Amino acid sequence: MTTSETTDRKLTSQEIIALSDKLGAHNYKPLDVVLTRGEGVWVWDVEGNKYLDCLSAYSALNQGHSHPRIVETMVEQAQRLALTSRAFRNDQLALFYRDLVELTGYEMVLPMNTGAEAVESALKVARKWAYTVKGVPRNQAEIITAEGNFHGRTISVISFSTEPLYKDDFGPHTPGFVTVPYGDADALAAAITPNTAAVLIEPIQGEAGVIVPPEGYLRRVRELCDEHNVLFIADEIQTGLGRTGKLFACDHEGVRPDMMVLGKALGGGMYPVSAVLASEEILGILQPGEHGSTFGGNPLGAAVARAALRVIVEENLVENAAKLGEYFRDHLEEINSPHIDHIRGKGLLIGVVLKPEAGGARRFCEELKERGILAKETHENVIRFAPPLIIDKETIDWALPIIRDVLMMP
Repeated sequence: MTTSETTDRKLTSQEIIALSDKLGAHNYKPLDVVLTRGEGVWVWDVEGNKYLDCLSAYSALNQGHSHPRIVETMVEQAQRLALTSRAFRNDQLALFYRDLVELTGYEMVLPMNTGAEAVESALKVARKWAYTVKGVPRNQAEIITAEGNFHGRTISVISFSTEPLYKDDFGPHTPGFVTVPYGDADALAAAITPNTAAVLIEPIQGEAGVIVPPEGYLRRVRELCDEHNVLFIADEIQTGLGRTGKLFACDHEGVRPDMMVLGKALGGGMYPVSAVLASEEILGILQPGEHGSTFGGNPLGAAVARAALRVIVEENLVENAAKLGEYFRDHLEEINSPHIDHIRGKGLLIGVVLKPEAGGARRFCEELKERGILAKETHENVIRFAPPLIIDKETIDWALPIIRDVLMMP
């Protein structure tokens, strides 16, 4: 089939799946649904079938699909100025800095594009801080991470992953990382040395299966970092900006990290935008030329992110996530399925943990898809439910009987 032939007629889902499988690298195993349109919490496939999105692009769509205010901003800014590179200044970036600083209380912002880029940026800043401020001998800085972590898939990030699939065939690995059990403050305390620059953790581990640490863990991490002059870096890429029913997941314990990494919903599901937030003492150590990105901080992304933040605040999405997350989770806990081990999560980040004998989460996600709900398995035995934060009670009430029926199937 020639290119002109493929563009002259509308392809079916099966044709698109076949084309993707033939020509695309097989680094994902998506559900076999081909989406072509989205609005709010709903998406449609190329045949016109309608689905409730309960993944939100791994929490990048907290504001929902194609939010009108964000779309309008994106179109308007794209028509005016999309990219300057950081060789020149642009008006939207300065306003993005102002809006994010006012919202979060941090003093400085380092803008990037993807979450993984922002994590890498935070690691670089932590290392330079260790050498120039803390006095760690050059090239000996250590950063402590947690088992089960997911911070991206770059070479350095997978170097401290504990998932063999992400790591084993991609060495040699970047040195300088120490890994301890997640949620174990005593193990963290034992791992700190004079060369420790930072502790990097997710306040809730999303990809590991929506794992919530024990109450008080984040406060103890904060105390240990203060005690040993170590930077506390929180990866709030997936948990931040309202997902867990607080603006940031660290807020559940009243903890303020030294550096916070944001992404996903910062771009409103429209454009990749990420950022590292910290004090001037920390981010101010970067000098011209030491770090950068052609697209990072571009005016289009900055304008979109500003609109995305306004939607979160002005449409009370944090409060909605708290209220409806509790409602959703409470009703999931009432499902008396022999397959369910337990339910965990905060806000609208919910994991349904299945028993090992349930046959894996994938088959339940495939059946949910057939009945109009898109969710995704994580770590084999967990179904993650994370709809856009704009979801309402009526939509949850529509979904619950379907979820109940699927979880009761043999």
